[in-house]
Amino acid sequence: MARQKRSYSQEYRDEAVKMVIETSRPIAVVARELGLLDGTLGNWVSAYRKSHPVEEQPLALPDRARLKELERENRELRLQNEFLKKAAAFFAQ
Repeated sequence: MARQKRSYSQEYRDEAVKMVIETSRPIAVVARELGLLDGTLGNWVSAYRKSHPVEEQPLALPDRARLKELERENRELRLQNEFLKKAAAFFAQ
């Protein structure tokens, strides 16, 4: 049996998308509350995000310096982690 295609008004779609965007709630939760398929609501949210891209502000000088410091620290921690994994494997033998 064929399902009937349900059509929703643009206002209804906009309100559903607004519930997802403004409250940062998962699409699946909002869709369940509204009785929609999460794929349908996901398509509406994707279309909204494509038509309303968010422009990121460039980082300020202190933020850039902090980011660079955190990236360096991250690199060092990854190296230490790799070394400790190798040492643990060596001593486990």
